[in-house]
Amino acid sequence: MNFSFAQLENFTIHILQKIGCSEEDARTAARVLLAADVRGVDSHGVARLSGYVRLWEADRINARPNLRIVHETPSTAVVDGDGGLGLVVAPFAMQVAIDKAKKAGTGWVSVKHSNHYGIAGIHAMEALKHDMIGISLTNASPLVSPTFSRERMLGTNPIAVAIPANKQPPFVLDMATTTAANGKLEILQRKQQEAPLGWIQDRDGNPTTSPLGVKDGGALLPLGGDREHGSHKGYGLGSVVDIFSAVLSGANYGPWVPPFVAFLEPHPHPVGEGLGHFFGAMRIDAFRPADEFKTHMDQWIGRFREALPVAGQEKVLIPGDPERELEAQRMQEGIPLLEPVIADLKALGKKFDVEWIA
Repeated sequence: MNFSFAQLENFTIHILQKIGCSEEDARTAARVLLAADVRGVDSHGVARLSGYVRLWEADRINARPNLRIVHETPSTAVVDGDGGLGLVVAPFAMQVAIDKAKKAGTGWVSVKHSNHYGIAGIHAMEALKHDMIGISLTNASPLVSPTFSRERMLGTNPIAVAIPANKQPPFVLDMATTTAANGKLEILQRKQQEAPLGWIQDRDGNPTTSPLGVKDGGALLPLGGDREHGSHKGYGLGSVVDIFSAVLSGANYGPWVPPFVAFLEPHPHPVGEGLGHFFGAMRIDAFRPADEFKTHMDQWIGRFREALPVAGQEKVLIPGDPERELEAQRMQEGIPLLEPVIADLKALGKKFDVEWIA
């Protein structure tokens, strides 16, 4: 069943206001959340709304945070999210990075005391409006085993980079540093489908195709799946994200990162405050004239699009193409939601006396 952006946005705003968010923060959070749905990242959209509510009910989200810079230089800052929704903290911190880049050429912001911030790409893309390159990283709940490990030590720790072009659409890379994001397992569970080999290992470190493998004590695998296919590289990338997001800011890192699910308690001996993020904004004209750069980005993108595809493939894609095409389609035709997600949202509406979409 499909729903319009406006319908889901209105419902989401009202639910977030019910838990105490200001109207401005609720609108910001809803925009970030719905960006995932329209771009086809269904695991990080309104399907997660009830998860944020449960965290608030467990007193692990502050609906009225005092967002502030606690340390800064002309081009860097550390932001304290005061336990707020990451959907609100991240846009604030990214704007700090952009404002610093306007003055210094580049801006770099590390964040502590935050929560899950939605899809990484939407925050990096904010820089595009200012002829800047945007970077967005975050650590996450420890669900990933490093290469050769049975312990869960890292999150899916995504990396997003958005680069403007001129006539071509922007280059937008938004990727987890695992073979698959945990949200994809949630979708497989709802559809009652198995996971491909290389996504998960069981509690003993053996490959499994069960979408419940992580819930049963197993772990997600770093990008590459196993050592022979380069999982040490995915492990390395996830580690860099963890260090930039948390060791640099004073957030929790590695196995100390608090879980997204409310039924699991945070680590009894935290090493920092909340979840961590890292943002960067780089002014193009701090390196070369922006128009000149964007013209060459057009050429880069155009030439890669012309690369000869392998048999059975229609064309070579540029990072951001599938999401951009889905966004255009879903803004016109509506956003499809699975029945379990609809049921979950209806229950949420009933709980807070917010009318579900007719």
